[in-house]
Amino acid sequence: MNDEQFFIDKLEHRGIRPTATRLLVLREMMRGDEAVSLPELMQFLPTVDKSTISRALTLFLLHRLVHVIDDGSGALKYSVCADDCDCSIEYEHTHFYCESCGRTFCLRGIAAPVVDLPDGFVMHDVNYVIKGLCPECAYKK
Repeated sequence: MNDEQFFIDKLEHRGIRPTATRLLVLREMMRGDEAVSLPELMQFLPTVDKSTISRALTLFLLHRLVHVIDDGSGALKYSVCADDCDCSIEYEHTHFYCESCGRTFCLRGIAAPVVDLPDGFVMHDVNYVIKGLCPECAYKK
């Protein structure tokens, strides 16, 4: 995906002023179909310091351009939201963590299961992660 205007529009759609660094981070986050961690972004963007990437991610989260995934790997992963996503519980979807390659994927077509909580419990977030082998790793085995 090389159309600079696409990335500018994606940022502006969420009320984020496009800067060179924000565009770099967003472009890198969208280069594949898997979620990425801060350490991975630092590796992919060696000319951008950690605090700058972290500030961009924080801004992206605040404006709901990305959502965060705790896949149990020890590093939070970030994935760019669809344009119509409002990050509400109703929009939560399933994530898949590959135990072989360590990649995490958003399975946007599969809603996170609805759980009826006992009285008194109030849900604020859902983090539904399935673990196994991605198609690429399953094919190799």
